[in-house]
Amino acid sequence: MANQKEYTGIVVSDKMQKTVVVRTMHLSRHNKYSKTLKLYNKFKAHDEKGIAKLGDTVSIVETRPLSKDKCFMVKKVLKKAQNLQVALPEEIV
Repeated sequence: MANQKEYTGIVVSDKMQKTVVVRTMHLSRHNKYSKTLKLYNKFKAHDEKGIAKLGDTVSIVETRPLSKDKCFMVKKVLKKAQNLQVALPEEIV
């Protein structure tokens, strides 16, 4: 598939079996005030081998629907979390 969406984000939850919640961020400019806004999305992603842990930076790719709200799969772990307090500030959780 050539049109698969691919996002990079931080794992904010790994409490489910074979599923992680990934928080992505993108920048957008307000039309009227021209202020740059940070917009966040959370996606549930399938992690078959359980390699992604809390605080890791991962790459996820779109796939067929795997459950009611899980349409992404973990492609690879880009960066492991060194220290949980540093990797996940309070504003992310």
